[in-house]
Order: sequence, then structure tokens, then C-alpha cells
Amino acid sequence: MDSSVRIRAARWTDRHTVAALIADALHPSPLGAWLVPDPAQRRRVMTDVVAVWVEHAMFFGDVHLTDDLTAAIVGFHRYRPIPPPANYPTRLAQATGAHADRFTALGDLIAQQQPTEPHYHLAMLAVSPTRQNTGYGSALLGHHRARLDRVDLPSWTTVPADTEHLYARYGYTARPPLTLPNGAGLRPMRRNPHHASNPMPINPKRPAGDRWHDHHA
Repeated sequence: MDSSVRIRAARWTDRHTVAALIADALHPSPLGAWLVPDPAQRRRVMTDVVAVWVEHAMFFGDVHLTDDLTAAIVGFHRYRPIPPPANYPTRLAQATGAHADRFTALGDLIAQQQPTEPHYHLAMLAVSPTRQNTGYGSALLGHHRARLDRVDLPSWTTVPADTEHLYARYGYTARPPLTLPNGAGLRPMRRNPHHASNPMPINPKRPAGDRWHDHHA
């Protein structure tokens, strides 16, 4: 981990800052464009949806960010089943309007490969456009790896296909790709614990029910 990048646990008062940061990173991406085709609406919609999951992670996972508030990582402790965000269908509809079906479709697509065994779920990692390609993403993943190494559980994430090489450097292995209707690719990835006896995820017919939670920026 880059020692020059200072990382801390997010506070409740940081939640809106984290949501806006992730939305800014998603805004120019193919995933963001598919979820909300209208660029004039995209940032607002993405911020409102991400805010729901950031708040949820503060109760059922963790959120870490750099001291300068330009990069953040959001995860869930899926060591046992966790509930969805309170009133999620209503909140999703209010946040997305006519775009709700796309967010639901993305969640359903990701759920096809999401494991239901106990695991850590790396849901979102985002770096501000002003800090991209400066080592901030690597610093967050190094911090994330150090925390994972203290628990004997696998980790799971789904990332844009063009970023999988970064996650591979921190122990994640690619799983079969997912393709959105506009052709944008997503790559589910798994990181095994140090003493894993089963390198394959458990994916029964009814996977865990989190919805729109993986789209990394």
C-alpha cells in the first residue's frame, strides 16, 4: 500500500461525500451510460442510488476513504445473510424514476454468479477523476487486502472488464464475464482466503438477494 495515501474509516457525516464521489466516477463509464442514458440526469440518479448502499454498508459492512476525500471503497460483511436496505424498492423507484428497470436488471445479472457462502463483498471502489492513475485505487486495494488477510473468508466483487488487471494484482481471480445489453462488460472476481480448500464459489439456484450493489467505478 502506498504509505503516502492516508486511509480512514468513513464517518456517518461522510456518507453524502462518498456517494457523490462514486457517482462522479461512474458518470463517464459505459455502465453509468447504460443505467442512465441521459447525461443531464445521470449524476443525480447515481448519487441517490449509491447513497442508499453507502448508508447500508455503514450498518452491515464498512466504508473507507482517503483523508482528502477523493477515493473510497465500500464493502459488505456477508458472513451471514443480511437484509436489503429498508424500503429499497420504494427508494429505488424514487431515485431512478423511469430507469428503475435497468438497475433491477443489473442486480439480477450480477446475482447469477454471486456466492451465497460466507464472504466479504467488495461492492464499490471509486477514485475521483482528479486522482485517477495516481495510485489511489492501488492504495485502497492494498488496505483492503490487509484487512481481508485477517479473516479466513473469500471476497467477491464485480468490476468493469477493463479494470480486472488491477484487482488481479491483489489476489482476485476472474470468473465468467457478464455483458450488458449495450455491450459493456463486467467481470465477477473472487479472492480466496489463504487456507482455502474450495477455490470455487457456491452459487445455488437462489443467490443472495442484494440488488444494485456492484458496480464499481
